[in-house]
Amino acid sequence: MTVLSNKYAVDLADEIPTETPPEAPAAAPRITARRRPLPELLRAYVALTKPRVIELLLITTIPVMFLAAGGVPPLGTVLATLAFGTLSAGAANAINCYIDRDIDAKMRRTRRRPLARAQVSPAETLVFGVVMAVASTVGFGLAVNALAAGLSAFAILFYVFVYSMLLKRRTAQNVVWGGIAGCMPVLIGWAAITGDLAWTPFVLFGVVFLWTPPHTWTLAMRYREDYAVAKVPMLPVVAGERRVVIESLVYTYATVACSLLLWPVAAMSPVYGAVAAVLGAVFLAEGHRLLKAVRAGVTGVHLRPMRFFHLSNVYLALLFTAVAVDPLLH
Repeated sequence: MTVLSNKYAVDLADEIPTETPPEAPAAAPRITARRRPLPELLRAYVALTKPRVIELLLITTIPVMFLAAGGVPPLGTVLATLAFGTLSAGAANAINCYIDRDIDAKMRRTRRRPLARAQVSPAETLVFGVVMAVASTVGFGLAVNALAAGLSAFAILFYVFVYSMLLKRRTAQNVVWGGIAGCMPVLIGWAAITGDLAWTPFVLFGVVFLWTPPHTWTLAMRYREDYAVAKVPMLPVVAGERRVVIESLVYTYATVACSLLLWPVAAMSPVYGAVAAVLGAVFLAEGHRLLKAVRAGVTGVHLRPMRFFHLSNVYLALLFTAVAVDPLLH
């Protein structure tokens, strides 16, 4: 397990928000250093890793290991993969907090992050992230295998240098290509069990890759003002709601098609095929609800984009649960 995006993608750098009434984004607060009690400091370091994002990554890591093993995978390998995957994801997220500390302080959804509240310093954050990155890569190499270590290191570097530093502030396609980092858990989980790669994990890679844009764009629709004030060109900031919804629906269709492709490629049972088809139908129905609403002239929060966002989480969780259960039925 390692980081995604935007982003698995949800933008994997963002926490999962709750439904709250919209309010104007606040100006960046003046940050001053202060003494910190140890419990507060420990909580701040944990928050830098964005635990709720890491929880989402478990959804794709563990099921792929079941599929790769053709049943229950070795417990030691699973625990090592999850432990060092957590360090890997935490490292990328912490370094992302260091890079985005200026815009995090401006956005209502992120202004309570540790750096924005001066609970840790930028230097401490950077050191913390780099140490975890090194520890996760070495740990994967020693306890799992070299391929898993290489894939984990690639995910960290891609998320930090390509997504966070190159794409995020420059293009509305940031989460499309930046989301590659969030797809890496499926490759790492497979490599941890088999020591190599095959078509099956790449199909699941495609599922997460195609799932990420509509998942993240509907979140960005809800927090459009936040991204606008921070000058992050998410698609809902630079394009109208109609275009965002149409493009999200196109990606949703592609996600469902890719999930069904796994059936013949991995020789899955009819149970998986049925589950993927039903989940896909529900997912698409919600996308068409959004399209119908926007065509009827509904705008803003009345579109209820967070309903699609939360459903996309449920879709991915249940789909990968079916991936884990299917080998047990053979």
